[in-house]
Amino acid sequence: MRQLQPDTLIQNPVGRPVVSSVAIACSAVNLWGVVGRFAGFDAFIPALAGITMIGSGVGSLRKKCFHDGNVVVEQLNSHDAQAMHMTWTTIYNTLGVARLWAAMSVESLGENQARATWTIIAEPVDASDKEGFEQFIQAFADSALDNVRRLLG
Repeated sequence: MRQLQPDTLIQNPVGRPVVSSVAIACSAVNLWGVVGRFAGFDAFIPALAGITMIGSGVGSLRKKCFHDGNVVVEQLNSHDAQAMHMTWTTIYNTLGVARLWAAMSVESLGENQARATWTIIAEPVDASDKEGFEQFIQAFADSALDNVRRLLG
């Protein structure tokens, strides 16, 4: 009998990053207060019916429930409030995403001006529609950050 070895289903995706960015007339601290809350993405993603957290800080899990019934579970990999950046990985979803890694960062552009940048690297379950999948991811991130602009601008 073969001895069992450590294994995992979590793998980093490979692919071209999808990047969405928005500059807003507010302080970097105020912008990070919105996009830097791992448990608070429902504030700027109206498709979310709610978010449930398991744990807190790095290693915590976020379960996002969408109004259309889809579910996404993500793990917070890193979070640096002082540097204003965080990363996370999708570990389960019903959206047709095979693997997804994402980062959110905020930078000051001077007094009362800041930029949020959302970077996503993802692979679809159905590799035959990679272009449509990337367009979906881009539109989703752009729409979310546009909502942040409306909230703070």
